[in-house]
Amino acid sequence: MAKLKTSAVAVKLTNEAVQIHGGYGYITDFPVERFFRDAKITEIYEGTSEIQKIVIARKLLK
Repeated sequence: MAKLKTSAVAVKLTNEAVQIHGGYGYITDFPVERFFRDAKITEIYEGTSEIQKIVIARKLLK
C-alpha cells in the first residue's frame, strides 16, 4: 500500500513541477525532467499501479 501511495504522490508532485517549469521541465539540462522520469518509473517497476491495487484488494478480501 505504501508503494502505491508514494509512487502516486511522486508522480503528481513531479508532474506539477514540470508544469510550473513549462518547456524547461522537459529539457535534460534541468533536474526536473529526471525527477519526473524517475517518479514515473516507480509506477511501473515491481508491478504497475493497477496490479498493486488488485493485490491489495485480494489481501483485504481474505
